Formats: sequence, C-alpha cells, structure tokens
Amino acid sequence: MASTSAKVSIGSLFSVLLVLIAFYFNQNGHSDFEQRLEETLNGLLRAEKKVSLSYKPKVAVGFGSCQDLFVHSKDVLLFNPPPKIPEHFHSISTQDELLKVFAYFFRHGAAAERYIKNETLFKEVLELASRANDVHWAIGGNAPVMAARFAKEGCDVLLGAQMTKGLKQFLPDEVIISGPFTEEDDIHILLEYLAGERWGPYLASRANRFIVHNDHSNPHLMSIHGFVKHLETFNPNLLVVGGLQMMDNFPFQPQLRREKLMQVSEICSRLPQDTKVHFEMASFTEEALLHDIVDLIIPFADSLGMNEQELPNFYHILKYGNVTLISEATPRVATVLDQMRDVFDILQETWKRSGQRKLTRLHVHTLAFQAIMTEKDSSWKNTMSAAAKAALTAHRHTCGSHRIDTAKAKLILDDAFTSSLRNDAKRIPVKSSRPVSCWDEGDREVCVAPVLVCTEVLQTGGGGDNISSAGLVFQI
Repeated sequence: MASTSAKVSIGSLFSVLLVLIAFYFNQNGHSDFEQRLEETLNGLLRAEKKVSLSYKPKVAVGFGSCQDLFVHSKDVLLFNPPPKIPEHFHSISTQDELLKVFAYFFRHGAAAERYIKNETLFKEVLELASRANDVHWAIGGNAPVMAARFAKEGCDVLLGAQMTKGLKQFLPDEVIISGPFTEEDDIHILLEYLAGERWGPYLASRANRFIVHNDHSNPHLMSIHGFVKHLETFNPNLLVVGGLQMMDNFPFQPQLRREKLMQVSEICSRLPQDTKVHFEMASFTEEALLHDIVDLIIPFADSLGMNEQELPNFYHILKYGNVTLISEATPRVATVLDQMRDVFDILQETWKRSGQRKLTRLHVHTLAFQAIMTEKDSSWKNTMSAAAKAALTAHRHTCGSHRIDTAKAKLILDDAFTSSLRNDAKRIPVKSSRPVSCWDEGDREVCVAPVLVCTEVLQTGGGGDNISSAGLVFQI
C-alpha cells in the first residue's frame, strides 16, 4: 500500500511539474510575441516618420463614385441554406446565383465585386441590407476613397467623379470635384464577413467582403469630360486611374467600352512625362476587358497597385492570356516577389516595343505584408518609408483607428522569408527593430514590410485604396 501511495505521490508531483513547465514556456512565449509586436510597431513608426512632405503634391484621381452600404453578410445572405456546390458567375441574375457565387469566394476568403443585372433582385438585397441592425453608409468607389486619403495625407486633389451634393459632404473640403453633380447616387453593397466565420461547410480563411451593385453610371465613366477640362489647368504631379472594374461584364453596346478606355488612354498620353501615372487594379474576371486594359491603359502607367488576388490574375493575363479567379489568401513572399519580377520584365519588354511609358514601380498589398518594387534610377523615392506607411495604413483602416493597439494585432509574416522560389534565392531575416527589409536586385530596389494584422476588424472595404494611396504619397 505504501509503495502504491508513493507512486501516486510521485505521479501527481510529475503532473504538477509538467503544468508548471508548460505555464512557464507559455508565459515566456507570450511575452516574446508581445515584445515582437511592440518592436515591430515602433520600427514601422520610425520608418514612417523619416519622411515628411516638404510641399503639397497635386494628385488627380479618376473615375466615378457611389454610396457604399457596409453590412455583415449574416444579415443578408448567411441565414440562407448554403449551396451544395459553389459556382462562379460573371454577373448575377437570380438569388440562387448570388448564393453560389458568394460561397465561391467566401470559402477562400477572397474579395470580389459583381454586377447584379436583375434590378428587382438588387432592390430586394438592398432593402434587406438597409434593415440590418449594424449597417453604415460611406462614400465609395476607388477614386473618392483614394482622393480622401490623398487629401488626408496633405495633397491637393482633383477628383473625377459624378455625385450628389449630399455625397460631396463626405469628402474633405480640399478635394476639387470635377462633376457632374447628379440627383441620385449609385449604391454598392459590401457584404462583409470575419475570419473563421462559418456558413454550413464553408469556412472563411480571412476577413473580407463581397460587393454587389446595379450601377449604370460608373461603367460609362460619366465624369470623364468634366475631369478633362479641370485637368488642363490643375497640372498634377500624379494621375491615378481606377474604377475601371465597373466595366467588367457590364452589358455594353459593341465597341462602346473600348471607346471609353481609349478616352482614358488619350488623357494619359497627353500628360507631360514628369507627371506620373498610377493604375490601381481591382477584381476583373472578363478576359476581353483585361486584354483591352493591357493594350490601352497599362502602356501609359509608370506605377501599378494591386492585392494578392489581383496580382496572379494580372500575371496570368500577361503570361498566358487568361484569368485566374481564385488564388492563395496568404501567399508566400517568394511567390509574390517572383510574380512581381515577371510582371516587371514583361511590361518593360512591351515598353521597348511601344515607346510609351516604362513601368518603374509596382506595389502589391497583402494581408501579411506590403511589397514595393521600384526602378532605382526613376523619380520614385522613399521606398522603405512608403512600405512602412502602407503597412501601418492597412492596420489603421481595418481597425478603424489611427492609434495602433498591439492587443488588437497579430503578425502573420515569419521572422525570415525567402526572396524567391528560384535558384538565386536569399534568406531575408525580418528584424523587429528594423522591420522593413530592403535590398537591391540589379537596377531595382525591393522593400517588404510586415503588416500588424488587425484582429478586431471594423471594415475591409476600401482597404486597398487607402493602402495604395498612403504608399504613393511618400514616393511622388
């Protein structure tokens, strides 16, 4: 009996010891993680503060505007039984199609935007969304969101957009609006969801949104004529072109869409060479439209901005002539950088033949990191600080606060990454005290900055537009 008691006593003591050891390492590990977060934040803030605007850059941004209605998808769609088989549709005609295409992107945590051609269905979705408890309205569209960010960062801004005078009140007074002013604003519905949210068998791998609209104004670039008139006297340092995804799968008359794109192309071609042109990518699925953009818009762009879904799509259209609808939600740094290198190489070869503008800057914003690639002898500057500012803006926007609380943040990027999947790859350490990693590759500079990913997401819509604009401000 004594021997048995001794065994029990030793066993109990051993169990307690294991618990204490586990508690120690858990506490120590947790402390190390918190310390890494704080050091990374302080390092990014120092990098951001290295640059201050010595003048007010003049930025012209087109095209279009709308009212954005932000609503949680559970109040509009997720109470419906999930479809057995998710399916992709380029545009939406029925509720069944809406549920299937939403599930298609939801299960991958991928952002997407689709045109609902059935006006009655759109009104039904809008009415349901408007009645939700937690809903808010904001000014929407790539151009107005980017214009607001540029103004906030200290730029003089010309916005090429049509809108009501009521919607104009959502913009800073410093933004000049080319018009025309309208009686009614188009409405886009942003169906948001959180990371880890479940809908039947489908699990969202990250927080994101699915946007639907029945917009007939923005696809036609209604603001382009007024924008041209203002542009002649505004003399911008930078022209930003966005919002062209509104043309995606819209029922245009033959050749009309290409004529609209040619008008944008003509605007860019008339600019002096020292006025930089940035094109902001978006969710495109129609191959014909992407081919037209590659032919008519990209040759006039010095800079491109896109996210981790849009980069593979653009890469595929350039290299293989087709689109890819879904890609990795949290891709490896090496994968992203290799695709960026290929995009750079392909477009610079195109430039040698076309003689238009040479791509000298490419910014890819992902959930985990920001990557900016610039040509060293170009006029783009402050790449390291721009990457840091973009990373900080990603957190500030999604968490809805300028002040960053590390208790509401996490790091997805590891403490080192590989620069490429190819033979000449380097292992790049990520130092918390100096978190932005920069290096030279021939005549290009590459900078990668970790994002303090927001864990209490307030909004995802407009994130890319804010991030791209913030990164550009430091580099003009």
